[in-house]
Amino acid sequence: MRFMAIVKANKDSEAGVMPSNELLAAMGKFNEEMVKAGVLLAAEGLKPSSKGARVKFSGNKRTVVDGPFTESKELIAGFWLLQVKSKEEAIEWIKRSPAPFEGESEIEIRQVFEASDFSSGDFSRGGGRAGAIAAR
Repeated sequence: MRFMAIVKANKDSEAGVMPSNELLAAMGKFNEEMVKAGVLLAAEGLKPSSKGARVKFSGNKRTVVDGPFTESKELIAGFWLLQVKSKEEAIEWIKRSPAPFEGESEIEIRQVFEASDFSSGDFSRGGGRAGAIAAR
């Protein structure tokens, strides 16, 4: 089972404040533990929403809205993608994580759909690399 652990943004991350060297070292050590255990598939920090954009869809119309976006509690500062046996195992790993920010912070854990979750079980009809990636 794959789970995404989503680090919620805060005012500092949205202001572009970089983590301290101590936090970066602690996160590096934690990530290395997950690599050695064979559970870490990906881990990335994200730049503030001011460096991003949103594409809004309304039928065939596409509208681009440049950041920054105002609701920092709804934004993402980073993520881990884990391959584990259960939601409980994902929770246990994330509970061991260093706190992403000083003060309060939150990490949301969400299960990723697998090809077997769909009745057809066949993502490959979409073809190309996207079908192969989704079918993992």
